[in-house]
Amino acid sequence: MLNLRELEAFRAFIECGSVTLAADRLGRTQPQVGRLLASLEDSVGFRLFDRVGKRLRATPEGWRFYGEVDRVIRELESLTRSAEQIRTGSSEHLRILVAPHVTNALVSPALVEVQRRLPTFTAEVASRVRLDIETWITQEQFDVGLSILPIDNATIDVEPFLRTQAVIAMSTDHPLAAQKVVSLKDILGIPLVATHSRSLLRQHLERLFRNEKRKADIRYEATNGLTACELAAQGLGVALADPVVAISTGAENLVLREFSEGMPMEYGFLYPIGKTRSTAASVFAEAVRMTLQERTGSLPLPRNAFTFL
Repeated sequence: MLNLRELEAFRAFIECGSVTLAADRLGRTQPQVGRLLASLEDSVGFRLFDRVGKRLRATPEGWRFYGEVDRVIRELESLTRSAEQIRTGSSEHLRILVAPHVTNALVSPALVEVQRRLPTFTAEVASRVRLDIETWITQEQFDVGLSILPIDNATIDVEPFLRTQAVIAMSTDHPLAAQKVVSLKDILGIPLVATHSRSLLRQHLERLFRNEKRKADIRYEATNGLTACELAAQGLGVALADPVVAISTGAENLVLREFSEGMPMEYGFLYPIGKTRSTAASVFAEAVRMTLQERTGSLPLPRNAFTFL
């Protein structure tokens, strides 16, 4: 069986970048951490490190192993916190799994409201990109998740709470900003900002252009919708955007317009099947709904941009 101290030393080394910094983080000496790392490498039976001079660098196998080590240690830390919650009789603790783009827009303000209503409330917030959430929900312990749908997993109860449509995001001084509705024809020949090729928005955009036998003039590609909207706000092109993501940017010079070929989208809460929902989980879900209604009610958005379920 692997030694927990060795795993902690390995995680600290990967995250800190050196044995010296890992030792400082763990409150140990450099020789102690070095011995723990060497012992772990012997235990797993494959190389975790390349030795370059006096420095250690993680091998590809080491990086892959780190992902599992990090997950296991975080689960153990969560288990320790759960035990403490049970010991002290406190039940108002939530483990929240959430897509990163909704953290600032929805989750952070909602947690403030939950804290106001449940003063002893505590939470862990794990942020996962949409493409990873379906994998992580089978690996992580959580009480409530929040993500764009669909999520197809037999162990998860999905509760939709919002329907929306993809919009066109652009800077306030873009010529198309004068229109209430932007059509596909309007964007056929202009510079675009797009999300990565695996994203639902990018796939929808490229499908529309293929149907017109045209190629999209993508000048900038962003790894996420937040960055795409921020680039569009700078006048670098227009972006097909999720309006929930767009309102999360906070960019003052960003405007959203209805898109005639908008893609339907839906957001939902995720709950593990067979697990009783706590008061804290219910209060959190209610606070998220309230936060979203307040945010959308104070912003100039395209008509029918949001339908609350």
